[in-house]
Order: sequence, then C-alpha cells, then structure tokens
Amino acid sequence: MIDFKGRVAFVTGGANGVGIGLVRALANEGAKVVIADIREDHIERALETLDNREVMGVKVDVSSRDAMAEARDKVEAEFGAPVTLLFNNAGVNLFQTIEDSSYSDWDWLMGVNLHGPINGVMTFVPRMIEHGQGGYVVNTASMAAWLAAGSPGIYNTTKFAVRGMSESLRYSLAPKGIGVSCVCPGLVKSYIYASDDIRPRDLMADAKPINTENVERLAGLHEVGMEPDVIAERILQGMRENQAYIFPMPDHKDELEQYFGEVLGDYRDYPEDPGYHERLKIEAMRRQGYEAARAAATKAI
Repeated sequence: MIDFKGRVAFVTGGANGVGIGLVRALANEGAKVVIADIREDHIERALETLDNREVMGVKVDVSSRDAMAEARDKVEAEFGAPVTLLFNNAGVNLFQTIEDSSYSDWDWLMGVNLHGPINGVMTFVPRMIEHGQGGYVVNTASMAAWLAAGSPGIYNTTKFAVRGMSESLRYSLAPKGIGVSCVCPGLVKSYIYASDDIRPRDLMADAKPINTENVERLAGLHEVGMEPDVIAERILQGMRENQAYIFPMPDHKDELEQYFGEVLGDYRDYPEDPGYHERLKIEAMRRQGYEAARAAATKAI
C-alpha cells in the first residue's frame, strides 16, 4: 500500500477542480505538495487557503518539456527530494466536433491533454526509478475515454490515448515498485468549461468565436459536478488499493456495461482462414503474458 506521508507530490492543474481537491487531500496525508498550474492568480488563491502546510506553487505550461524540467528542478531544490507522487491532471476542452475543428484546435488540446501527461512521465518517472523508493503515477482521463459522443471530438481522442498510455505504463513500472492508475471521472465542479481563457495566442488560428451562451450553460452544469474534495478522497483510496482504473462516480456503470456488450456484439463468427490455428498459438502466448502482467501489477505496490 502506498504511503503518502513525507513524499513529494506534483499535481498539474492543481489550482482548481480535481487538482485542488488532490492538493488538500495529499496535504492532509502529510505529503509535500506542488500546485502546478498555468493560472498564476489561481495558484496564489489556492496557497492562501493552505496555511501551515508544506505546499508550494509553480506556474507551468505542461505542454512544454522545458517548462516541466524547470519545474522539476525547482521542486527538488525546494523540498530536497524527487517527486514520487505524480498527478497528470491538467486538462482543457473544446466542446465541438472533429470536423468543425482546426489544426490549431488539435495542437492545443493534444499539447495539454496528451503531451502534458507524456511530459509529466518523461520528466519525473526516471527520477522516481533512480530514487528507488517506489512511487505512484495518476493520470486523469475521463469517462470520455470510454464513452465518446460526436462532441467533444478532440477531447475524446486525447482521453482515449491517456487511457492506453496509463495501462501500458502500469505494467512496465510495476516491477520497479511504481503504481499507475487512470482516473475516469464524469461531471466535476471545475472551470474546464472556461478553457478558452487560457488558450495560447499562437494557437488561435481558425479558432471559432466563443459561444458565451454555451459557456454559461456549461458553467451551470459544472456547478452540480462532484466536489473536488470528494473525488480526491476516492482517488487516494483507489491508489491505496492500487486500482488500474479509478471510477469515482457510480453514474456510468450501467451505461458502460451496455457499451461493452455492444462492442462484443460487433464480433462475427467468420470461417477459418489460412494461418488461423498458428495465430491462435501466438495469441495464446500473448494472452498469457498479458494476464501475468495484470496480475503482477495488481500485487506490486
């Protein structure tokens, strides 16, 4: 079971939403916590609510490898230890379809939602391994990593990718004593509906005008989202249990079960083709290895 006390935790998107809930929960567990966020004013407000805690704020653009490396070095200098609890949580969204999107839309969302977690892993995990004291990586995906409607198309794409990365990483890091979980929340009380506020100017080409009415509607929906402190406690519990997937909300279980049934329903009983039996032997070996990797990852931490 992972012990949070005394460890250094790096939480991207840490100044609001799921992130600030994680910051508070980790601080309560005795961790040294870094609020990593692109909104400097939000970081300052968050720090004001966390008096007498070992918490520091770092302004960082997660899509930048150099910025993440600079943040890592600053954190290690401040706390005198490497990050061993990594929360790749920062995310942005555009509530539109793929065909209505531009290349700059893709570059922005891919930069934050996918390259952000990649940069987090590549920046911090080698130091975790070198430190030799184990650790944990939590990647925030979404139920949109499983249930993809037409909109938001790019967001769905990035979250599916984060899910795949998380599962692969879980198996490769387990032998090194590092756990990996993928968090799949639904509606959370956050400011993701206002992502346009932090969109870089150099990624505005062909961007659609902001639909203020839609933003106001989404703001109302997010007001009834799950409280950050509730979801954070469920994430920490999932880490203690070393869950591959942390579903903090029961809202989608029946829908997901139905979806899996529809996926399996797309299989067909085709006639045997040349090479069929040889492929079965190869697949049997692959399946055995995959089952062993899942079992080892579950027991490792």
